[in-house]
Amino acid sequence: MKGLLQRVRCARVEVAGEVVGAIDQGLLVLVAVEPEDTRASADKLLNKLLNYRVFSDAEGKMNLSLADVGGGLLLVSQFTLAADTKSGLRPSFSTAAPPALGEELFDYLLGKAKQVHGTVASGRFGADMQVHLVNDGPVTFLLQT
Repeated sequence: MKGLLQRVRCARVEVAGEVVGAIDQGLLVLVAVEPEDTRASADKLLNKLLNYRVFSDAEGKMNLSLADVGGGLLLVSQFTLAADTKSGLRPSFSTAAPPALGEELFDYLLGKAKQVHGTVASGRFGADMQVHLVNDGPVTFLLQT
């Protein structure tokens, strides 16, 4: 499972002009599910997302996690993040999970996040989404389980 996390001042996701998910300060995470992923992969990714230290402390060092700062978590499914781009000039999506598995594990990740973290929002699985964000830093990391 891959999670491209971006520290944001604010972010929102729209589908057909309607805001379906939004947060203020926190993390926007683009999530890709791969064929070998399981619920354990989702649990591991969620633990990293909540505890990865990407927010600045009083000295300006990245020592605080999302849990520490109480920021929002905006999860957006993005199968293209799982693309194989090693050769050629066109991405191959053979390394992405089938849609049914992708949706199952994304929904599981979202449900678990809502159980353990205060502010959680999401895009809409499989929809054509417009993602708006103010990247803070910019700070962006690719996490893999």
